Amino acid sequence: MTLVILAAGMGSRYGGLKQLEPFTENGEFIIDFSVFDAIRAGFDKVVFIIKRENYDLFRETVGKRVENHINAEYVFQETDRLPQGYEALTNRVKPWGTAHALLCAEKSVTDNFAVINADDFYGREAFVKLAGHLKTLDGICSRHFCMIGYTLRKTLTENGTVSRGQCVADEKDMLLSITERTSIMKDGKDAKYLSENGEWIYMDGDTVVSMNCWGLTPAIFGFIEKGFAEFLTDGKGDILKKEYYLPAAVDDMMKKGLCDVKVYPTSEEWYGVTYPEDKQMVTSAIQNMVKLGKYPQGLWN
Repeated sequence: MTLVILAAGMGSRYGGLKQLEPFTENGEFIIDFSVFDAIRAGFDKVVFIIKRENYDLFRETVGKRVENHINAEYVFQETDRLPQGYEALTNRVKPWGTAHALLCAEKSVTDNFAVINADDFYGREAFVKLAGHLKTLDGICSRHFCMIGYTLRKTLTENGTVSRGQCVADEKDMLLSITERTSIMKDGKDAKYLSENGEWIYMDGDTVVSMNCWGLTPAIFGFIEKGFAEFLTDGKGDILKKEYYLPAAVDDMMKKGLCDVKVYPTSEEWYGVTYPEDKQMVTSAIQNMVKLGKYPQGLWN
């Protein structure tokens, strides 16, 4: 099984390359803990999707640490990776989004795989559930996907807005829909999101949300290739800024009857660094988990 890590984001709200921000005395990143948990769950390969200019930084830091423990590959997300017949936009600077990032890794992913963000701390349980699902599938052509569902209030920051995929599932925990909310703000024990018409809409704190923690198979690549072409020509939004999100691609595939998605709820607390002010909270949480013995002092020693 392969772990695909989305690490090509620009980190505009954080103000820097947060994927390579150290959180322990040993200089470990959040990404180190994800790879460590994935190895414990049975994953034997990791694919880092990064920006080309960050390759040396990744190899000299997290790459050096994990390559002795798991097969590692590096893939570049580049704006000129477009469907046949489409020309690159010379003034497009921002990456095309998480679905496009995954598409860039198609040649490196040949077995069933999980997808996560580089800067989110998911917890060991998430990887155990992802691995458990992927091991049950009947080959790489299966379209029985899965995702880990987090409780919204456990994924919010005190320091601003966040983006989350709002999920609706049936009584058997099969996903019915997922809607990307790009501006969610904590509001007491609950939250609110900014709608397209500029209104703040209430969200229950118990809402199940996606944190881009997916269990997928190579069957998805053909669909997102086609979906990306449709995204480029749909005439919606600013072509220089809009992004092709993985949750939206999965939702579209699901609604067309081309896949189903099992939601595995988790009680894990999410930790992440959307803003610089989030770092101290995340650092303290990781230190506490080390003290409790959930992780060793020095992951790769």
